[in-house]
Amino acid sequence: TTTTSRNLPPPLSPLCRFLSLEELHSPMAFCAHSKLNSLCLFSSAKTITSNGHARMRNRKGRNTVIVQMASTSSSNMATYEEGQLERPRWAGETPLSRLVRALISFKPLYSLLKLGARQVLISTAEKTNIPWREMTREILESEVYKELESIQSPSIVYPDYYFNPFHAYDEGNLSWLAAAEAEAATLSMDRRTIPNASSLDEATQIIRGNWLQAIEQHHQQYSGNSMIKDILDVGCSVGVSTRYLADKFPSAKVTGLDLSPYFLAVAQFKEKKSPPRKNPISWIHANGEDTGLPSKSFDLVSSVYVLHECPERAIVSLVKEAFRLLRPGSTIALMDNSPKSKIFQEMSPAMFTLLKSTEPFLDEYYLTDLEGTMREAGFVNVRTVLTDPRHRTVTGTVPY
Repeated sequence: TTTTSRNLPPPLSPLCRFLSLEELHSPMAFCAHSKLNSLCLFSSAKTITSNGHARMRNRKGRNTVIVQMASTSSSNMATYEEGQLERPRWAGETPLSRLVRALISFKPLYSLLKLGARQVLISTAEKTNIPWREMTREILESEVYKELESIQSPSIVYPDYYFNPFHAYDEGNLSWLAAAEAEAATLSMDRRTIPNASSLDEATQIIRGNWLQAIEQHHQQYSGNSMIKDILDVGCSVGVSTRYLADKFPSAKVTGLDLSPYFLAVAQFKEKKSPPRKNPISWIHANGEDTGLPSKSFDLVSSVYVLHECPERAIVSLVKEAFRLLRPGSTIALMDNSPKSKIFQEMSPAMFTLLKSTEPFLDEYYLTDLEGTMREAGFVNVRTVLTDPRHRTVTGTVPY
């Protein structure tokens, strides 16, 4: 992998680029643009899969996966329907995919896509009571800039792919605006992913609850009585997933790792303003492909909404590094877009063109055999479950 080091862009003065229409939304948010169908429930014979979830076939022969929703009722089950294809038609070397790439390469159209996406995302978020502008302003007008010096590693070398304009930010993830908007964008995605939820809190509980339950069930099934004492959240962004892991496993030592010092500065700033934990979260500015951390030092390595932003070579490296970092009997958990999601497979041409215009490595992600990559790295008991209508959680175990 060719790598290079570059100087990072200087910190932005507060609000100097706030709501610039030349920028797009933050990491992990663009998936929120597609149309969502209501969750479907089917009656048919069901079987229990090896990972404890029920799998059924509906009348059309499509696979569906039953997962326990995070709710007050333990019997409340949701069925997320898989599409009929292995991946969306707009992924890979298909005529449709080549057409989309040609459209995106036309710069005037690309600029319009960025403009429209930003306007839609912000207005949609605020219509669902997510105060996007207020949340972003609160970060940009805070003392968050003071965190950068303590969190940034001066020796880090950034992979070339990391300088791509992810989500149409010119600086990609290396900007204050991307970091300031990240949490609002994540909440917006949560709300759109579960449109039938009665509130944002319920939608978030379903998405995060199912993800955490998939991790817990896998670890209990394949790791016996092994306790989760040390957790690494790779590509932690501004710490949303990291905080959920810390809340779920309060006795564990949790570390959030990311390549963007701006994201980490926001994560550390927000955590300092939260109630103190028994085990404070640690934040590390490092490359998840080569962390420099000791081998066999974690019981759980998690990564959420990261892999679709990586070329295949980086995905392979991330999985291999996770295997090195985990102790025997420990668990890896990777949550990201599901190629088999009915939502993505039935996305309208306008929406998937918009999506691919801001995700430079989306094709490589959808074409990567993630489960096979994990097995080649040495993981066993590799299992995949659709934990919400859009996302899969893929888990595996380091053999004893």
